[in-house]
Order: sequence, then structure tokens, then C-alpha cells
Amino acid sequence: MSEEKNLDTKHNSTSTSLDDEQRVKVLSPGMMVAKRFFRNRLAMVGLIIIVCMFIFSFVGGMFAPYSEKQVFRTTETAIKDYAGVAENKDWQYSIADGKDFPAAAQAQMILAINKEQTSFTAKDVTYGLLKKSDNLYYIVQGEQIATTTNVRGAFNYNEIVAGALTDNVKAAYEAAVAANATEFDADGVHYSITQQGRMNSINVAENIAIASKFVFSGATQDIQPSFEFKCAALDAVEAEATSVEVEGTTYTIKENDEGALFYKDGEEYVLVSTYNISPANDGVFLTLDFRRAALEAIDQGKEKFSYTDEEGKETEYVLKRKNEQYTVRNYVETPVNDTYAKPSKAHILGTDGHGMDMLTRLMFGGRISLMVGFVTVILEVLIGVIMGGVAGYFGGWVDTLIMRLVDIFYCIPSLPLYIILGAIMDFWKIDPQLRIFVLCAMLGLLGWASVARMVRGQILSLREQEFMTAAEALGISTHRRIFVHLIPNVVPQLIVIATMGLGDTILTEATLSFLGLGVKFPYASWGNIINAVNDSYVMTNFWFVWIPAGILILLTVLGFNFIGDGLRDAFDPKMKR
Repeated sequence: MSEEKNLDTKHNSTSTSLDDEQRVKVLSPGMMVAKRFFRNRLAMVGLIIIVCMFIFSFVGGMFAPYSEKQVFRTTETAIKDYAGVAENKDWQYSIADGKDFPAAAQAQMILAINKEQTSFTAKDVTYGLLKKSDNLYYIVQGEQIATTTNVRGAFNYNEIVAGALTDNVKAAYEAAVAANATEFDADGVHYSITQQGRMNSINVAENIAIASKFVFSGATQDIQPSFEFKCAALDAVEAEATSVEVEGTTYTIKENDEGALFYKDGEEYVLVSTYNISPANDGVFLTLDFRRAALEAIDQGKEKFSYTDEEGKETEYVLKRKNEQYTVRNYVETPVNDTYAKPSKAHILGTDGHGMDMLTRLMFGGRISLMVGFVTVILEVLIGVIMGGVAGYFGGWVDTLIMRLVDIFYCIPSLPLYIILGAIMDFWKIDPQLRIFVLCAMLGLLGWASVARMVRGQILSLREQEFMTAAEALGISTHRRIFVHLIPNVVPQLIVIATMGLGDTILTEATLSFLGLGVKFPYASWGNIINAVNDSYVMTNFWFVWIPAGILILLTVLGFNFIGDGLRDAFDPKMKR
């Protein structure tokens, strides 16, 4: 019994060892590679990193609370110029309807005022200048009817227009001269007196313009005082009248520190003041109440004043003096992009310089960075396999031609060429979406040479093997021999090269985008996100804008490198099982 038991034990032991041996022998080459790969800890770390990056970029973007291009707005309180206040020292012109008083005449008028002349000429046109006060002049133009001289108190008249000098006109003229006046009325006609050397000229005067240092401000935006009203109003202000009648309408006048306020039918109509108050921005109307509040604050030497508008909203204004001018400023809440907002519940990683959520931008940026990497590597492998496979199989002049082309591509300085091509795309203003695909094509077309050289070397060693001789004997076509029998034997090396190249491609895209020559706004990539480092202020104060993107690039490239090292070791037949 014991011998039988020992035999059974020995048989069972033998059977087990045979099963193990058989189990090992039936492992396929792919299974053995997978087994070696999954035993590599660094490779597993790299695989986990890449899987996490794909989940973060492609799955996370689907569940992101915001869209890729969503801009967040906020309001900020800023002090802005609202109006300017200054005592008017420039002549304000009002021209009668249908009359012309050009700029050249205005310049000559100022010279005439400085010389205390009663007339001036501009472009062969003579104008009369009637002084009402230091702040008010009438510009008249009319027909000369006579000249006069005063000899020892006696007036000698020389009529230019026969019968124009009636006794009433002469009496009114002599009274005006005695009063040192430059105008007078007689028989319902207005006359002006201008000096011509030792003689005086009597003219039938027509008032064509007024020049004053008074400013007219309407109570409402649609009030536009007529020329006749301005003439009558200025005369009333100079005469300190309490009312004036213009074109059948009576206006009452109330003088105050701000100027003369004209009332029409008991309601405010126009403020006549020597202060010029103008809005800082077009489309803003300054009410009379606001003007009075500003002038009152200036008169009292205040630095601030409050004004309540028609809607009952009270606003505080700040007065800033510079020389003899004042600037009225107010605090305005202006909607702006919520740029560089610090991390919060709403924005876990804050916002960028465009006011976009950083976490969302990182998710969608990962999509583009990974897509550029994979598309570029696929393009490199396709071109490299075709060119290297053809060169290695046919040899001869075909091999020589393709290899010299490979040498040329090796000699091309990649980075300067990328910069030049990026600048060309900027000059042509290529669409940002199309630019991504152009970038992939550019990187792929310039990076296939190393793949082609590796494939060629492998094909040269494989084409002399027995299986290729058998394939030729069976009459298999050339392209099937290359792409069905030869290329599959190069796949392990291609996988390793592609995996290692993914990290390099992502770094290249990040470099170009960092330089502003790659992916363009509004699309995001990890490279153009860290472009914020170009601004030293952003780099030192807003770490959340660029550090996360830099960490993601680092981890992704490191993950692909770990996977590439793991695959290289896994495909090595000398590695232990």
C-alpha cells in the first residue's frame, strides 16, 4: 500500500510539473509582453496617470459645470470723470439764422476787441463791432448811409444814401456820440457807428452774430434758445432786468450766484452763466439742478457734494481742482470680466485673465493637448512606415532617394521653423479651430524622419529571412509582403517610439502655445494656459493660473515616458518572465 501511495504521489507531482510546463509553453508572445509590462511598477504608474488624464480631460469636460468659452462677469466700483466745470473765458458765438460768420472773421474780431476797434475786415467783408460790455459784443453788418466829422462841436454830415439822414436820425446820432455809444435807434431802424480815422460812419445795422462769455444751458435737452432770445436775454442780463419779452413771450429773470435763471410760464427755461459745465461723455445731459449743485459746492469750497436725480437716486460726486478748472467725478459700478478671481466654491481653481473658469479650461485644454499629441504621432508613424518600408524593401536608388530626404528633414531646425510657421498663421489670421489641425499637420510632417529610419533598418534585416523567401515563392504581391509580412514585425518598436514621441509632441505644442504661436484663444491648451507666465505680476500673484497646467503637462509627459520605458522592456526577449 505504501509503495502504491508513493507511486501515486510521484505521479501527481509529475503531472503538476508537466501542467506548469505546458501552461508556460502555451503563453502567446503578446501575453508574455503583457505579463512583463504589467509587472513593471513604473509602467503601471504611467498608465494610471494617462488614464486619469483622459478621464479628467474627456469625461470631466462632459460633467463640467461651465462651458469652455463661458466668461464670468462682475462689477467693480471705479471713479470716473462725469463733468468739467470752468469759468468761461472764451468767446461763445451765436450766429443769426441764414447768416455767415466764418472762423477767419472770428479771429479778426478778437484782434479788433484787443485794439478797441469798432469795425474789422475779414476776406474783403467789413463787420461792425458793437460793444455792450466787456463780456458781450454784437457783430453787425449793413449799408453805410453817411459819414460825419465833428469840428469844434459842430457835426458835418456827408450823405451817401440821399435822404437817409432825417432830423430824427441826426438827433439820435448826436445823442449817441455824446454818450460814447456805438449804436442807436431812430424811426424804428437800428443804426451802428463805426470809426474811420477822424470820421464816423453811420450804418444801417443788421445784427448777424453775438460774441459773449456767457453760456446758455437749457432746462431740458430739447430746449434750443433762438438767436433773438439770446440777444434779448444777454441785453437783459447786462441791464440787470427782472423780465424780458421775446417774440411775444414774457420771461422772468432771477439772479443768483450761479447766473441768471430765465423762467417761461413759471417753469425753468434757461440758465445764463459765465461758467461752462460740460459732460465728460457724449449722450449725458446735465440738468439745471445738477449745475446749480456743482456751482454751489465750488462756491463753498467743498470737495464733495450730493445730488438727487429725478428718479430719486442720490449720487455722491467728487470735485477735483486743477488750476482754475474743476473735474466732477463719481463712483460708477462697471460690469467687467471677473479676471484672476481667487479659488472659491464657484471656481475651485479661480479664473484666468479672460474671466473663464480655470478648472474647466484645464479640462478642455487637456483634450486639445492630448489630441494634438495623438494626431501628430499617428501622422508621423503613417508617413514613417510608408517611407521607411518602401526604402528598406526596394533598396537601391529608391532607398538612396528616400534616405537623402530623411537627411534633409533631420537638418531642418525644427523650433525656428515652428516659430516662422506660427508667425505666418498669425499674419494670415487663420481661424483658431483650423489652426489646431494645421498645427498637427505641421508637427507630423516635420517629425516622421526618425520613424522612417527605424522602419528601414528593421526591414533591411527582415527581408532576407526565410519567411520572406517563402512569400516571394508563393507569388504574394509586393505591397502585401511589405505591409502584411514585414511591417507587423516592426510594430513593437513602433509602439515604443510612438509612446515616447507622445510626450515630446505635447511638450512641443506647449512650447509653441506658450510663445503665442500654437493654439489660440478662445480655445485652450495646457500650453497657452501657462502663457500667463509671460506676465511677471501674474506669475508671482496668481499661481493658480499657470501652476496646475504646468503640473498636468509634467505628469502627462512623465506618464508617457514611463509607459514607453515599460513597453521597451516588455518587448525585450531577454527580460525575465
